Amino acid sequence: MKSGVNTIGVVGGGAWGTALATVAARAGRGCLIWAHEEPVVADINEAHENTAFLPGVALDPAIRATSDLAELADADAVLMVCPAQFMRPISEQLSRSLPTDRPLVICAKGIERSTGYLMADVLGETMGANPVAVLSGPTFAREVAEGRPSAVTLACESDVIGEALIQAIGLPTFRPYWSDDVIGAQVGGSVKNVLAIACGIVAGRGFGENARAAVMTRGMAEIMRFGLAKGARRETLMGLSGLGDLILTCSSTQSRNMSLGKRLGEGESMDAVLARRTSVAEGAYSAEVVVRIAEQAGLDLPIIRAVYEILYEGAEVEATIAGLLARPFTREED
Repeated sequence: MKSGVNTIGVVGGGAWGTALATVAARAGRGCLIWAHEEPVVADINEAHENTAFLPGVALDPAIRATSDLAELADADAVLMVCPAQFMRPISEQLSRSLPTDRPLVICAKGIERSTGYLMADVLGETMGANPVAVLSGPTFAREVAEGRPSAVTLACESDVIGEALIQAIGLPTFRPYWSDDVIGAQVGGSVKNVLAIACGIVAGRGFGENARAAVMTRGMAEIMRFGLAKGARRETLMGLSGLGDLILTCSSTQSRNMSLGKRLGEGESMDAVLARRTSVAEGAYSAEVVVRIAEQAGLDLPIIRAVYEILYEGAEVEATIAGLLARPFTREED
Protein backbone atom coordinates (compact mmCIF):
# COMPACT_ATOMS: atom_id res chain seq x y z
CA MET A 1 0.00 0.00 0.00
CA LYS A 2 1.21 3.51 -0.82
CA SER A 3 2.05 5.67 2.18
CA GLY A 4 -1.05 7.75 2.88
CA VAL A 5 -4.37 7.88 1.04
CA ASN A 6 -4.66 11.23 -0.69
CA THR A 7 -6.68 10.33 -3.78
CA ILE A 8 -9.82 8.21 -3.94
CA GLY A 9 -11.25 6.40 -6.95
CA VAL A 10 -14.95 5.55 -6.94
CA VAL A 11 -16.21 2.74 -9.17
CA GLY A 12 -19.88 3.49 -9.73
CA GLY A 13 -21.69 6.73 -10.52
CA GLY A 14 -24.98 5.99 -8.79
CA ALA A 15 -26.36 7.73 -5.72
CA TRP A 16 -24.12 5.92 -3.21
CA GLY A 17 -20.94 6.31 -5.24
CA THR A 18 -21.66 10.01 -5.68
CA ALA A 19 -22.39 10.42 -1.97
CA LEU A 20 -19.10 8.75 -1.03
CA ALA A 21 -17.30 11.04 -3.45
CA THR A 22 -18.71 14.02 -1.52
CA VAL A 23 -17.32 12.47 1.68
CA ALA A 24 -13.88 12.11 0.12
CA ALA A 25 -13.96 15.69 -1.16
CA ARG A 26 -15.00 17.06 2.26
CA ALA A 27 -12.11 15.12 3.79
CA GLY A 28 -9.75 16.94 1.43
CA ARG A 29 -9.05 14.00 -0.88
CA GLY A 30 -8.86 14.15 -4.63
CA CYS A 31 -11.72 12.12 -6.07
CA LEU A 32 -12.41 10.57 -9.46
CA ILE A 33 -15.71 8.75 -10.16
CA TRP A 34 -15.95 6.10 -12.86
CA ALA A 35 -19.47 5.90 -14.30
CA HIS A 36 -20.75 3.63 -17.05
CA GLU A 37 -23.21 6.25 -18.31
CA GLU A 38 -21.66 9.01 -20.42
CA PRO A 39 -24.44 11.51 -19.55
CA VAL A 40 -23.63 11.01 -15.84
CA VAL A 41 -19.95 11.71 -16.51
CA ALA A 42 -20.79 14.87 -18.44
CA ASP A 43 -23.26 16.00 -15.78
CA ILE A 44 -20.76 15.65 -12.95
CA ASN A 45 -17.94 17.35 -14.85
CA GLU A 46 -19.97 20.18 -16.39
CA ALA A 47 -22.94 20.84 -14.08
CA HIS A 48 -21.35 19.50 -10.85
CA GLU A 49 -24.47 17.49 -10.13
CA ASN A 50 -25.62 13.92 -10.71
CA THR A 51 -29.14 14.66 -11.86
CA ALA A 52 -29.83 11.06 -12.87
CA PHE A 53 -29.15 9.48 -9.47
CA LEU A 54 -28.75 12.23 -6.86
CA PRO A 55 -30.60 15.30 -8.12
CA GLY A 56 -30.51 18.52 -6.16
CA VAL A 57 -27.16 17.87 -4.46
CA ALA A 58 -24.42 20.29 -5.52
CA LEU A 59 -21.08 18.54 -5.95
CA ASP A 60 -17.66 19.96 -5.17
CA PRO A 61 -16.15 21.04 -8.52
CA ALA A 62 -13.01 19.13 -7.49
CA ILE A 63 -14.92 15.88 -7.96
CA ARG A 64 -14.29 14.63 -11.48
CA ALA A 65 -15.84 11.78 -13.46
CA THR A 66 -14.63 9.50 -16.23
CA SER A 67 -15.92 6.63 -18.33
CA ASP A 68 -12.40 5.16 -18.64
CA LEU A 69 -11.80 2.69 -15.81
CA ALA A 70 -8.05 2.76 -16.39
CA GLU A 71 -7.93 6.38 -15.19
CA LEU A 72 -8.46 5.11 -11.63
CA ALA A 73 -5.00 3.52 -11.70
CA ASP A 74 -3.46 6.58 -10.04
CA ALA A 75 -5.83 6.50 -7.05
CA ASP A 76 -4.37 5.59 -3.66
CA ALA A 77 -7.52 3.60 -2.79
CA VAL A 78 -10.60 2.57 -4.78
CA LEU A 79 -14.16 2.36 -3.48
CA MET A 80 -16.06 -0.43 -5.25
CA VAL A 81 -19.62 0.92 -5.38
CA CYS A 82 -20.90 -0.89 -8.47
CA PRO A 83 -23.92 -3.21 -7.99
CA ALA A 84 -22.92 -6.59 -6.57
CA GLN A 85 -23.94 -8.54 -9.67
CA PHE A 86 -21.56 -6.44 -11.79
CA MET A 87 -18.61 -6.62 -9.39
CA ARG A 88 -16.89 -9.50 -11.22
CA PRO A 89 -16.75 -8.11 -14.78
CA ILE A 90 -15.90 -4.59 -13.62
CA SER A 91 -13.17 -5.73 -11.26
CA GLU A 92 -11.72 -8.01 -13.95
CA GLN A 93 -11.40 -4.96 -16.17
CA LEU A 94 -9.96 -2.85 -13.34
CA SER A 95 -7.32 -5.50 -12.60
CA ARG A 96 -5.64 -4.73 -15.92
CA SER A 97 -4.59 -1.26 -14.78
CA LEU A 98 -4.74 -0.94 -10.99
CA PRO A 99 -1.49 -1.66 -9.07
CA THR A 100 -1.78 -4.54 -6.64
CA ASP A 101 -0.85 -2.46 -3.59
CA ARG A 102 -3.96 -0.25 -3.80
CA PRO A 103 -6.72 -1.10 -1.28
CA LEU A 104 -10.18 -1.92 -2.60
CA VAL A 105 -13.09 -0.90 -0.36
CA ILE A 106 -16.28 -2.89 -1.00
CA CYS A 107 -19.28 -0.57 -0.72
CA ALA A 108 -21.80 -2.82 -2.50
CA LYS A 109 -24.23 -4.90 -0.43
CA GLY A 110 -24.96 -8.19 -2.10
CA ILE A 111 -23.97 -11.78 -2.85
CA GLU A 112 -23.00 -13.02 -6.31
CA ARG A 113 -25.93 -15.07 -7.60
CA SER A 114 -23.99 -17.40 -9.88
CA THR A 115 -21.47 -18.54 -7.25
CA GLY A 116 -22.89 -17.59 -3.83
CA TYR A 117 -19.67 -15.64 -3.19
CA LEU A 118 -19.44 -12.61 -0.96
CA MET A 119 -17.88 -9.62 -2.72
CA ALA A 120 -14.50 -10.11 -0.98
CA ASP A 121 -14.33 -13.60 -2.47
CA VAL A 122 -15.15 -12.22 -5.91
CA LEU A 123 -12.35 -9.64 -5.64
CA GLY A 124 -10.01 -12.34 -4.37
CA GLU A 125 -10.50 -14.15 -7.67
CA THR A 126 -10.44 -11.14 -9.96
CA MET A 127 -7.96 -8.76 -8.32
CA GLY A 128 -5.55 -11.16 -6.65
CA ALA A 129 -3.23 -9.41 -4.23
CA ASN A 130 -5.02 -6.08 -3.64
CA PRO A 131 -5.91 -5.51 0.04
CA VAL A 132 -9.66 -5.62 0.58
CA ALA A 133 -11.84 -3.71 3.06
CA VAL A 134 -15.61 -3.39 3.50
CA LEU A 135 -17.54 -0.20 4.21
CA SER A 136 -21.11 -0.85 5.33
CA GLY A 137 -23.68 0.58 7.69
CA PRO A 138 -26.98 2.45 8.11
CA THR A 139 -26.70 5.11 5.41
CA PHE A 140 -29.04 6.73 2.94
CA ALA A 141 -27.02 8.27 0.12
CA ARG A 142 -28.78 11.63 0.10
CA GLU A 143 -28.26 12.21 3.81
CA VAL A 144 -24.56 11.37 3.51
CA ALA A 145 -24.21 13.65 0.49
CA GLU A 146 -25.91 16.48 2.39
CA GLY A 147 -23.46 16.09 5.25
CA ARG A 148 -25.91 14.79 7.82
CA PRO A 149 -24.35 12.69 10.63
CA SER A 150 -23.79 9.00 9.83
CA ALA A 151 -21.72 6.12 11.20
CA VAL A 152 -20.46 3.01 9.41
CA THR A 153 -18.35 -0.08 9.88
CA LEU A 154 -15.04 -0.20 8.03
CA ALA A 155 -13.83 -3.80 8.15
CA CYS A 156 -10.32 -4.77 7.15
CA GLU A 157 -8.08 -7.59 8.35
CA SER A 158 -5.12 -5.19 8.50
CA ASP A 159 -5.47 -2.59 11.23
CA VAL A 160 -2.79 -0.48 9.50
CA ILE A 161 -4.74 -0.31 6.23
CA GLY A 162 -8.01 0.09 8.11
CA GLU A 163 -6.65 3.06 10.06
CA ALA A 164 -5.27 4.67 6.89
CA LEU A 165 -8.67 4.38 5.18
CA ILE A 166 -10.49 5.75 8.22
CA GLN A 167 -8.15 8.73 8.38
CA ALA A 168 -8.69 9.30 4.66
CA ILE A 169 -12.49 9.47 4.67
CA GLY A 170 -13.49 9.92 8.30
CA LEU A 171 -15.31 13.14 9.22
CA PRO A 172 -17.24 14.39 12.26
CA THR A 173 -20.38 13.74 10.19
CA PHE A 174 -19.17 10.45 8.68
CA ARG A 175 -17.74 8.24 11.40
CA PRO A 176 -16.17 4.90 10.39
CA TYR A 177 -15.62 2.31 13.15
CA TRP A 178 -12.91 -0.27 12.44
CA SER A 179 -13.48 -4.02 12.61
CA ASP A 180 -11.44 -6.96 11.36
CA ASP A 181 -14.58 -9.03 10.65
CA VAL A 182 -14.74 -8.72 6.87
CA ILE A 183 -17.29 -11.53 6.56
CA GLY A 184 -19.67 -10.10 9.15
CA ALA A 185 -19.63 -6.63 7.60
CA GLN A 186 -20.65 -8.14 4.26
CA VAL A 187 -23.33 -10.51 5.54
CA GLY A 188 -25.29 -7.93 7.51
CA GLY A 189 -25.57 -5.49 4.61
CA SER A 190 -26.52 -8.20 2.13
CA VAL A 191 -29.14 -10.15 4.06
CA LYS A 192 -30.93 -7.16 5.58
CA ASN A 193 -31.96 -6.10 2.05
CA VAL A 194 -34.17 -9.19 1.79
CA LEU A 195 -35.76 -8.42 5.15
CA ALA A 196 -36.39 -4.84 4.05
CA ILE A 197 -38.50 -6.24 1.21
CA ALA A 198 -40.44 -8.24 3.81
CA CYS A 199 -41.02 -5.11 5.90
CA GLY A 200 -42.16 -3.27 2.78
CA ILE A 201 -44.67 -6.02 2.07
CA VAL A 202 -45.97 -5.64 5.63
CA ALA A 203 -46.34 -1.88 5.10
CA GLY A 204 -47.97 -2.28 1.70
CA ARG A 205 -50.49 -4.74 3.13
CA GLY A 206 -51.29 -2.42 6.03
CA PHE A 207 -50.42 -4.92 8.75
CA GLY A 208 -49.15 -2.20 11.09
CA GLU A 209 -46.08 -1.31 13.10
CA ASN A 210 -46.34 -4.31 15.46
CA ALA A 211 -45.95 -6.64 12.50
CA ARG A 212 -43.02 -4.66 11.08
CA ALA A 213 -41.22 -4.77 14.43
CA ALA A 214 -41.80 -8.52 14.63
CA VAL A 215 -40.42 -9.06 11.12
CA MET A 216 -37.33 -6.97 11.91
CA THR A 217 -36.63 -8.79 15.16
CA ARG A 218 -37.22 -12.30 13.89
CA GLY A 219 -35.39 -11.32 10.71
CA MET A 220 -32.39 -10.39 12.83
CA ALA A 221 -32.41 -13.96 14.14
CA GLU A 222 -32.20 -15.16 10.52
CA ILE A 223 -29.25 -12.82 9.82
CA MET A 224 -27.55 -14.33 12.86
CA ARG A 225 -28.10 -17.91 11.70
CA PHE A 226 -26.85 -17.17 8.21
CA GLY A 227 -23.94 -15.01 9.35
CA LEU A 228 -22.63 -17.41 11.96
CA ALA A 229 -22.78 -20.24 9.42
CA LYS A 230 -20.66 -18.13 7.05
CA GLY A 231 -18.07 -17.36 9.75
CA ALA A 232 -19.23 -13.90 10.88
CA ARG A 233 -18.96 -12.76 14.48
CA ARG A 234 -22.08 -12.12 16.54
CA GLU A 235 -20.91 -8.69 17.73
CA THR A 236 -20.41 -7.53 14.15
CA LEU A 237 -23.91 -8.61 13.18
CA MET A 238 -25.25 -6.67 16.18
CA GLY A 239 -23.32 -3.56 15.14
CA LEU A 240 -23.68 -0.84 12.53
CA SER A 241 -23.27 -3.10 9.49
CA GLY A 242 -25.86 -5.58 10.77
CA LEU A 243 -28.54 -4.46 13.21
CA GLY A 244 -27.95 -0.77 12.50
CA ASP A 245 -28.42 -1.21 8.77
CA LEU A 246 -31.44 -3.45 9.32
CA ILE A 247 -33.17 -0.81 11.46
CA LEU A 248 -32.66 1.93 8.89
CA THR A 249 -33.51 -0.07 5.79
CA CYS A 250 -36.66 -1.57 7.30
CA SER A 251 -37.98 1.76 8.59
CA SER A 252 -38.25 4.01 5.54
CA THR A 253 -39.31 3.79 1.93
CA GLN A 254 -36.19 5.82 1.12
CA SER A 255 -34.80 2.28 1.05
CA ARG A 256 -35.04 0.86 -2.47
CA ASN A 257 -35.67 -2.58 -1.00
CA MET A 258 -38.44 -1.53 1.38
CA SER A 259 -40.12 0.52 -1.33
CA LEU A 260 -40.01 -2.52 -3.64
CA GLY A 261 -41.66 -4.62 -0.93
CA LYS A 262 -44.31 -1.98 -0.33
CA ARG A 263 -45.25 -2.03 -4.00
CA LEU A 264 -45.44 -5.83 -3.90
CA GLY A 265 -47.64 -5.63 -0.81
CA GLU A 266 -49.91 -3.23 -2.66
CA GLY A 267 -50.35 -5.78 -5.44
CA GLU A 268 -47.80 -4.88 -8.11
CA SER A 269 -45.49 -7.45 -9.69
CA MET A 270 -41.72 -7.34 -9.22
CA ASP A 271 -41.14 -6.96 -12.96
CA ALA A 272 -43.48 -3.99 -13.13
CA VAL A 273 -41.78 -2.22 -10.23
CA LEU A 274 -38.22 -2.86 -11.43
CA ALA A 275 -39.06 -1.75 -14.98
CA ARG A 276 -39.67 1.79 -13.70
CA ARG A 277 -36.39 2.06 -11.77
CA THR A 278 -32.91 3.20 -12.67
CA SER A 279 -31.41 1.97 -9.38
CA VAL A 280 -30.94 -1.60 -8.16
CA ALA A 281 -32.79 -3.23 -5.26
CA GLU A 282 -30.12 -5.77 -4.32
CA GLY A 283 -32.48 -7.68 -2.01
CA ALA A 284 -34.40 -8.96 -5.01
CA TYR A 285 -31.24 -10.75 -6.16
CA SER A 286 -29.95 -11.70 -2.72
CA ALA A 287 -33.18 -13.50 -1.79
CA GLU A 288 -32.55 -16.27 -4.31
CA VAL A 289 -28.92 -16.89 -3.44
CA VAL A 290 -29.44 -16.67 0.34
CA VAL A 291 -32.19 -19.30 0.13
CA ARG A 292 -29.96 -21.53 -1.98
CA ILE A 293 -27.06 -21.25 0.47
CA ALA A 294 -29.41 -21.82 3.42
CA GLU A 295 -30.78 -25.01 1.89
CA GLN A 296 -27.26 -26.34 1.35
CA ALA A 297 -26.33 -25.52 4.96
CA GLY A 298 -29.59 -26.76 6.50
CA LEU A 299 -30.55 -23.31 7.85
CA ASP A 300 -34.13 -22.37 8.70
CA LEU A 301 -34.83 -18.86 7.32
CA PRO A 302 -38.63 -18.69 7.05
CA ILE A 303 -39.01 -14.94 6.44
CA ILE A 304 -36.32 -14.85 3.77
CA ARG A 305 -37.80 -17.94 2.14
CA ALA A 306 -41.23 -16.29 2.13
CA VAL A 307 -39.80 -13.28 0.29
CA TYR A 308 -38.14 -15.59 -2.21
CA GLU A 309 -41.39 -17.45 -2.86
CA ILE A 310 -43.25 -14.19 -3.47
CA LEU A 311 -40.55 -12.86 -5.78
CA TYR A 312 -39.70 -15.99 -7.78
CA GLU A 313 -42.41 -18.59 -7.36
CA GLY A 314 -45.48 -16.43 -7.76
CA ALA A 315 -46.67 -17.11 -4.22
CA GLU A 316 -49.66 -15.06 -3.09
CA VAL A 317 -48.77 -12.51 -0.43
CA GLU A 318 -51.77 -13.32 1.78
CA ALA A 319 -51.22 -17.09 1.65
CA THR A 320 -47.48 -16.75 2.26
CA ILE A 321 -48.02 -14.53 5.30
CA ALA A 322 -50.69 -16.88 6.59
CA GLY A 323 -48.18 -19.71 6.31
CA LEU A 324 -45.66 -17.76 8.39
CA LEU A 325 -48.26 -17.02 11.05
CA ALA A 326 -49.26 -20.68 11.20
CA ARG A 327 -45.75 -21.90 12.02
CA PRO A 328 -45.44 -23.75 15.37
CA PHE A 329 -44.65 -21.67 18.42
CA THR A 330 -41.01 -21.98 19.52
CA ARG A 331 -38.54 -20.65 22.06
CA GLU A 332 -37.40 -17.11 21.17
CA GLU A 333 -33.72 -18.06 21.12
CA ASP A 334 -34.32 -20.81 18.55
